[in-house]
Amino acid sequence: MSGSDDRALIDRFLEMLRAEAGAAGNTIAAYGTDLRLASHALGGGLSVAGAAELERLAGAWQALASSTVARKSAALRRFFSFLADEGFRADDPGQALPRPGSVRPLPKVLTAGDVERLFAAVAERMAREPADPLDLRLLALVELLYGSGLRATELVSLPRNAVAPDRPYLILKGKGGRERLVPISDRARAAVAAWRDKVPAASAWLFPSGKGHLSRVRLFQLIQALAGLAGIPPDRVSPHVLRHAFATHLLEGGADLRALQAMLGHADIATTEIYTLVDSRRLVELVNARHPLGEALSEARVDAKPGRA
Repeated sequence: MSGSDDRALIDRFLEMLRAEAGAAGNTIAAYGTDLRLASHALGGGLSVAGAAELERLAGAWQALASSTVARKSAALRRFFSFLADEGFRADDPGQALPRPGSVRPLPKVLTAGDVERLFAAVAERMAREPADPLDLRLLALVELLYGSGLRATELVSLPRNAVAPDRPYLILKGKGGRERLVPISDRARAAVAAWRDKVPAASAWLFPSGKGHLSRVRLFQLIQALAGLAGIPPDRVSPHVLRHAFATHLLEGGADLRALQAMLGHADIATTEIYTLVDSRRLVELVNARHPLGEALSEARVDAKPGRA
């Protein structure tokens, strides 16, 4: 792969950050600089670099501040994840990059009430006269994101007949070409069937758009617009946040961590375990806010302040 290939893929990645992830301008500029410097250091071969090349690259960062190394590593890891998601490479070598003093952030989550408001906003749109077939598409998208935890790329690229009316699951090929079985709820199958009736029979895709399928950027825009209609700040909602909600709410309902790992398609259960931290945080907040003992402890802390008799 040539340096020009690196440049083209870096540009596509930055455009995705700008349009889909809503990243700040400073973040996009910093990531762009880090990726171009890394590409130059590897002779234009960043896109095809393996673990050994990345380890050598990271060795040149030893004199840098840990915060700078963390940012560079984050930029490259996200870039390689993008390449794997988009099918530009079959593996993700990002694990070879250092993580100096990093604490993995907890994913954004939506409450069950937030999700109900999203579905209520879809129902309100579907009740309009005259009916708009694209509202059927929106319902199918949201049902599959929240009901099955699909990644955005997996969702928009579903073949037209991927969801069968008599089969409560589908088989997906996700990151690294790994196949997994994903359960499909009765609601989601009904929503997909209603939308599929509007899709041209000749279409290869369940969610066609132009000569291909719906883009991830357009999916992101649709979900954010729906959040606004539901009265939820749009920056709190994205296709990936709905995937997080699927995982978190299943875990809260007693789902087994290994089963959740399989449904999400995580190669490492450590990735899935982040949701146990989300659940623990929610429980702590609940105890502090609602439990009588939590209130008593708060009063005791106030009474113990200096100067209180």
